[in-house]
Amino acid sequence: MAQKTKRKQKFFDVEIPLINKIANLRAFELKDLDGKFLKYDLTRILKGKSAIIQLKVKIENNQAIASPRKIRLMPSYLKRMVRKGTNYVEDSFFTDCKDFQLKIKPFLITRRKVSRAVRKALREKAKEELIEYFKDKDIDTIFQDLLKNQIQKPLSLKLKKIYPLSLCEIRILEAREK
Repeated sequence: MAQKTKRKQKFFDVEIPLINKIANLRAFELKDLDGKFLKYDLTRILKGKSAIIQLKVKIENNQAIASPRKIRLMPSYLKRMVRKGTNYVEDSFFTDCKDFQLKIKPFLITRRKVSRAVRKALREKAKEELIEYFKDKDIDTIFQDLLKNQIQKPLSLKLKKIYPLSLCEIRILEAREK
């Protein structure tokens, strides 16, 4: 009777340069991790803003490095932010950055109930500003700015001229190959 040799999975360190963390993934060999996806909870890093980031693992120089592909705010966080007597504005569109095509879903909450015309103006201005912002940036810079709130804050200040917002976030930002 022939004996099967059992292969045992090991933990490998995966570096996440975006947030300067190291995650562990199980695999038989390091090369098996190439192309795998990893989800990481950013709630503690973002001080309570509940978000999950999806990263794609690449092997470079015998080292696993994860680069961001998608960030998503959790529905429970957004539900907490929406209050009675306010309106929210959502949108979904595609745009290009230097190296990827982006799917963007901004989420805006007004301070009071507003007319449909104001909501439409907010939606159109947000789309115009975001497309302008993303067109000359690479994907790593975009995700870095998103985590540091350097996209949402200036956008909120520009939209404030139309109507003041209580929340200006990007609900989903997803990078797709061109």
